[in-house]
Amino acid sequence: VADGHNVPLTNYMNAQYFTEISIETPPQTFKVVLDTGSSNLWIPSVQCASISCYGHKQYNSQASSTFISNGSREVSIPFGSTTPRGVVSNDVFNIGDLRIRGQNFVEVPLFSITIIKVRRDIGPCALDDTISVPSPFSNMITEKLIASPVFSFHISTDTFDNYATFGGIDPSAYVGDLLYVPVTRKGRWEVDLLKISFDNEELDLESGITATIDTGASFIILPTTFADFLNSQIGAKRGTTGHYQVACAKVDSLPEFSFYFGGKAYPLKGTDYILEIQDACISPFVGLDNNFSGSGSQWFVGAVFLRKYYTVFDAGRAAIGFATSV
Repeated sequence: VADGHNVPLTNYMNAQYFTEISIETPPQTFKVVLDTGSSNLWIPSVQCASISCYGHKQYNSQASSTFISNGSREVSIPFGSTTPRGVVSNDVFNIGDLRIRGQNFVEVPLFSITIIKVRRDIGPCALDDTISVPSPFSNMITEKLIASPVFSFHISTDTFDNYATFGGIDPSAYVGDLLYVPVTRKGRWEVDLLKISFDNEELDLESGITATIDTGASFIILPTTFADFLNSQIGAKRGTTGHYQVACAKVDSLPEFSFYFGGKAYPLKGTDYILEIQDACISPFVGLDNNFSGSGSQWFVGAVFLRKYYTVFDAGRAAIGFATSV
């Protein structure tokens, strides 16, 4: 990729895509989700006494000669229905072939089970700046480590050919033109969600509804009333895991669902939006009202969409670009 820095992503059951970073010196390695839907890079601290930290990698500042204390500055990090707290620390940060000499991150001494994602030591490596700790992406721009203030995502159902690109766009990863939609708020990767359609019926949404294009989410997170309706329409029933499931034999015949961004429809077939894990076919429509500050006005659009559409996050344009993936 011209002028870009590719970072390989590991596909875990089509539900999470993670990479490995290191914090030195000497390097302490962690698996992280590159997450556009949360703020700050945060890492379990060696001081974590929670049972949920058992078996997970933990950062030990005393073992790093490049660690710089940031005093006792604390931040809280809203994450779904929980708000963990941590202390801001500073150290050298490596991802792919990029090295940031002074990256702030949050050492979290207490994690809940719901916060350490999916497996082993995965946590979010945020790519926005909603809390006043610049993200690794912001520091790549500030330190002129990348040629352009963009990063892009290409993910698939394969175990290979999944990668993020910092500082560039891979023209071989998509067909047609990239169409850009302006973000609605500085520092957040969210766009106006004007309309959806389901089974060829369009629904204009109220003004102010937005969608976060969330590289850290597996599904489509939306207000419960919408989720319940869509799940009923596809015949999904709540399974023993709490997720709604459909009969796998029906997936090919499920209705098409579309988002409208910037006036353009981005359709998903049933085979695109249903996630098959160990012979269970899981609906992507997850109701979560407490993620929306009581307003019900924000959706989170995750991997079921990103697999179909190559996505470019462009800080220079303050816009997100979409094109059909190949």
